[in-house]
Amino acid sequence: MVQLKVTYDAQADAAYIYLTDDPATRSAHTYLCDPNGVDGMINLDFGADGRLLGVEVLGASEKLSAHLLNAAERLDVVDS
Repeated sequence: MVQLKVTYDAQADAAYIYLTDDPATRSAHTYLCDPNGVDGMINLDFGADGRLLGVEVLGASEKLSAHLLNAAERLDVVDS
């Protein structure tokens, strides 16, 4: 069973939704969705076998729910 992992960088306003059980899996091909068709930038990452590995959402605060972003692993937090 794949456990969904979401990361969010508020400074970049970018989220990544992992659709694989191994977040270290490398993308073999990225498909850039038409920015006009989705009112922003969404990139789909595919593995060498053609499976969808993850979705990158730029402008995430306008495209994803606040609940999802609040629950996401934060990448913009700096430990002091």
